[in-house]
Amino acid sequence: MIRFASQKKDLLPSQFYNLKADLPSLPPPPLNPQTKEALKPEELEVIFPRGFIAQEGTLDSFVAIPGEVRAAYELYRPTPLIYAAGLKKALDTPAHILYKYEGVGPTGSHKSNTAIMQAYLAAQEGVEILTTETGAGQWGSALAHAGSFFGLKVKVFMVRVSYRQKPGRKTMMKLFGAEVEESPSPSTKIGKKFYQEDPNHPGSLGIAISEAVEVAVKHPEAKYSLGSVLDAVLMHQTVIGQEAIKQLEQVGLQPDIIIGCVGGGSNFAGLAFPFLRQHLKEGREIKFIAVEPVACPTLTKGNLRYDHGDTAGMTPLLFMFTLGMEFIPPPIHSGGLRYHGMAPLVSHLVKLGLVQPMACSQEKIFAAAKIFLQSEGILPAPESSHAIAVVIDEALRAREEKQEKVILFNLSGHGFLDISAYDQGK
Repeated sequence: MIRFASQKKDLLPSQFYNLKADLPSLPPPPLNPQTKEALKPEELEVIFPRGFIAQEGTLDSFVAIPGEVRAAYELYRPTPLIYAAGLKKALDTPAHILYKYEGVGPTGSHKSNTAIMQAYLAAQEGVEILTTETGAGQWGSALAHAGSFFGLKVKVFMVRVSYRQKPGRKTMMKLFGAEVEESPSPSTKIGKKFYQEDPNHPGSLGIAISEAVEVAVKHPEAKYSLGSVLDAVLMHQTVIGQEAIKQLEQVGLQPDIIIGCVGGGSNFAGLAFPFLRQHLKEGREIKFIAVEPVACPTLTKGNLRYDHGDTAGMTPLLFMFTLGMEFIPPPIHSGGLRYHGMAPLVSHLVKLGLVQPMACSQEKIFAAAKIFLQSEGILPAPESSHAIAVVIDEALRAREEKQEKVILFNLSGHGFLDISAYDQGK
């Protein structure tokens, strides 16, 4: 068995794949929070660049990747598809386990795939500043890098609990020239509300989003950039799954099970959506599993309804699984998964029965991360460890049933800057 599939540049796709073009039905559209009517594209221009808005609304099957963006991708893509021989041996399973390793990206995660595209679109329109939120810091780091690449200033509101748990991410963002502030902060109206109530408030992605959007709305030279949830962001990530399809063809394998962690949904979507196309158009039988934290069980215990994507109610209303815009998750170490909502497209797939949601405890995912480190030599991000925990479950089930299943998962980032989290959470 080949451990590494070919890394030839011709594996890098020239287009993003848009799952909406192949779905049997679409999720309900975003609503204007004031009128409760379907959101018009121009109503988003106060927040997002026009190019991003166009991609958010398109129903085209494929969207071309601009040459400058593809050139930036070629610095680290295609990413490796790795046969997990060590994990297979440790579990004594007949299952074939493979993972797409996005940790080789510029800042160690899959987030660069959309950060580069969004920074490019903003720069093309003369935007000077991009504002954003970040949980564990992977998204903030990716946007800080992409901003420096295209000459943009970046302002990041980092959820306080992660700001203090993961100082390495904060340092990385600042090295790229980004301004980083704990959230909730005293520098915005919504942040000040929570900050005055409790200067040590743990924060949430919902609060940090509100702060970033508030700054973008108040400053005409600034626009907001989001690292997950929205359709266009998930579409940008499909370079992952498109590459994986070609790499699997090289080694003659077809996945039976595809697994990814979910907070907002971007890394799961990036791997799964191109394979969902095979399932929908070619009838290939594949089991799709989306794994979230027990502490923030959006898909497994949330309600499917319209809700704001932020805590202050500044964003459009999205039809999604949600725990409620005011939900404040406990301070778990998987900061990137501490979000009250879920991508409308991922929510819709769960509703249609195409994706099975699962939830794992922090104790279980840390145990899975330790097994993976000892068998594969890579420390996974705590977020990705949710996927690994279920991969282990599925591989052990294959052993019990004596079935040679092919399991594919997305290792969305490494955990080398999460050492302190592992130390505290052991």
